Amino acid sequence: HVLLAESGGGLVQPGGSLRLSCVASGTIYSLVRMGWYRQAPGNERELVASIIISSASTNYADSVKSRFTVSSDNAKNTVYLQMDSLRPEDTAVYYCKGVIIDHNNLGPADYWGQGTQVTVSR
Repeated sequence: HVLLAESGGGLVQPGGSLRLSCVASGTIYSLVRMGWYRQAPGNERELVASIIISSASTNYADSVKSRFTVSSDNAKNTVYLQMDSLRPEDTAVYYCKGVIIDHNNLGPADYWGQGTQVTVSR
């Protein structure tokens, strides 16, 4: 079984920065792909950024490109989202998603964290 736990959310002023962390724990064989999603009230959940662990290849939504950076510390089973130049429209609950191989399973499966609130406001 695998659990994901996000942290680092909070209240920040426009133009400010936050760094989100997502720690995976449990019977992990390997992380395959990790992603950050966000959902604002009344909106659909959207992909913000993702990273393929083996290659460190990243992908970003156009709205956050050049402002956000996703990275991983594989030894710690941790993924980060560095958010700079934050805007009010970045306000949302941010969720960590992992495509992860569990020791108890033959192939990868999807896991979701509980989310962390990011509020960008004066």
